[in-house]
Amino acid sequence: MTPLQTVSAAGQTAQVGATLPNASLRGPGELDLFGQVMATSPQFTGPIRPRLALERITIDPQVVQMLRAEGPSKVELTLSQQLAMGWERYFIWETLIAVGFAAIPLIAVAAVRRRPAIWKLLAAGIAVVCAVNVGGIALTAAGTPKVLRSVKTLDDLVGVDPLTEPAQIGGAQPGVQAVVIGYSTAAGWGLPWEPNPTPEDEACGRSPESYAADIAAANQWNVLNLACGSATIQNGLIGPEVLYNGEIAPPQLPRAEAATHAKVIIVSVGADDLSWSVLTQLCAASAVCDDKVSTAYFDELLDTFTRNYYELLSDLDKLPAQPAVLINEYYLPFGSDVGCLRQYGITPAKAQVLLARLGQLNTVLAQGAGLFGFGVAAPRFTGHALCTADPWVQGPSDPAPLHPNAAGDLAIALADEEAFPMLSPSPVQLPSPTPSPSVSPALG
Repeated sequence: MTPLQTVSAAGQTAQVGATLPNASLRGPGELDLFGQVMATSPQFTGPIRPRLALERITIDPQVVQMLRAEGPSKVELTLSQQLAMGWERYFIWETLIAVGFAAIPLIAVAAVRRRPAIWKLLAAGIAVVCAVNVGGIALTAAGTPKVLRSVKTLDDLVGVDPLTEPAQIGGAQPGVQAVVIGYSTAAGWGLPWEPNPTPEDEACGRSPESYAADIAAANQWNVLNLACGSATIQNGLIGPEVLYNGEIAPPQLPRAEAATHAKVIIVSVGADDLSWSVLTQLCAASAVCDDKVSTAYFDELLDTFTRNYYELLSDLDKLPAQPAVLINEYYLPFGSDVGCLRQYGITPAKAQVLLARLGQLNTVLAQGAGLFGFGVAAPRFTGHALCTADPWVQGPSDPAPLHPNAAGDLAIALADEEAFPMLSPSPVQLPSPTPSPSVSPALG
């Protein structure tokens, strides 16, 4: 009956309590990640083990300030201390609740027997309850706080999935002026390939009509496009990604770091972290899209993405070359008219739900970028959404539905170009104002 104790650290809010007693003398605890219950990687001695529930993930200025001022080790230490303190506080409350339950029958017995020494009986009973609780916990779970203090991040509680080592990242690339990292939208998924693409470019769907290529042409830059279809922050940007052909692409962020003279890194993330394609298909197949189940599932994905996005922003902030960083928001593929999608199950009401969820994603992207002092680009597809005369989005019968077509990628490139002068440091040099030239009489 003892409520779980809430602790907060490093932008992560968790609840700490105890599992039901187990007959074994050693084993894992229990971790509830947004409703998904799993065993912890650390092993705990004794039949009473911790139960941890991840409740909320946020990015706020205090977390960013702590990370920058005191380093990741301080943030990790704070989390481990909070978990251990939550465990200890849980058993203080457990003892107090046990005392409360014990006091009721003790008072009743003393009243029935009309014992004048009611306070002595009550004190003795409470002392026994406290001794049993404290002594029992000391014997069965004495080592738990030490194990919890060794936990640096919540990932330490569940471990990570091992992947086969990817190919070597390679040496420095000083001749690159800009780097694009992200998922299929940045790769140019569904657009034509190069005449002779590399196996990785083909598996990642990288196209010469991507917005990376448009930016390269506009600025006469060498733009390194590392984006790859289906990439998420953990499986693609920070960690390696298993491609559909069985190959493993090296993580994008270390390869971006190898571009030692890059002026800017452009980031497109979020859609694959949120399983956006799956959510859209489920929405189309369901009667409604804002039912409690799908909403809870989306909220869970968004919370996990927020934590991973915070980690990515921190890594970008610590790049040695200190390039400017530009975060691309997600474009809105639907407009006011979705009549051409009705046969596929998308109604105006469903489109509004999907657009609202994209708005939540864009809010997280913009707020996180702002906290770290990074730029934000917001591509506008107004008047060119699906079902318009000139859509900038691939339709249901195109190679990559809901992805930008060549015109859509150009619109993203233009949004990036507009954002470049506002970045710090700016990757483009603005022309100095010059006096207007006099008009030649011969041309007048």
